[in-house]
Amino acid sequence: MDHKKAHGILTEYLKKGNNRITPERFQVLDAALDYEGHFGADDLYIKMKNENYNVSRATVYNTLELLAKCHLLIKRNFGENITRYENEIEKKNHDHLICISCGKIKEFSDQRIKTLVNEICSKMGYEYSGYSFNIFGKCSKEECPGNKKSDNNEN
Repeated sequence: MDHKKAHGILTEYLKKGNNRITPERFQVLDAALDYEGHFGADDLYIKMKNENYNVSRATVYNTLELLAKCHLLIKRNFGENITRYENEIEKKNHDHLICISCGKIKEFSDQRIKTLVNEICSKMGYEYSGYSFNIFGKCSKEECPGNKKSDNNEN
């Protein structure tokens, strides 16, 4: 989906909720849609400040919540109160591996998981509408920055 269509969805959502329609909210939307991968509100705020956007931290936080509510972004909690966002537009269903040492997130897909989810829903009498599957662990020792820090502290 292009930015123009996303702007239309946000505009309609803001109107329905009697929220103010401001240029800053659309700047946050554009920056969020252009962000590669998962990001936190502070990550996006810092990126926008570095690119000379004139937005407040509160505007970024509040707008990200609105974007999640109108289904332009997905809000994910990856444990330990770490909230990350990702673009929901045209995103294929996927799952996550989260490193508990460095916080790195890897996306993967496995049809067996979706099949299992469908089987469980059917057995329990639920209508499937979506799921979230996260695996927490540690990156391989060679690739994890968190492991390298601990290796250095041992010397």
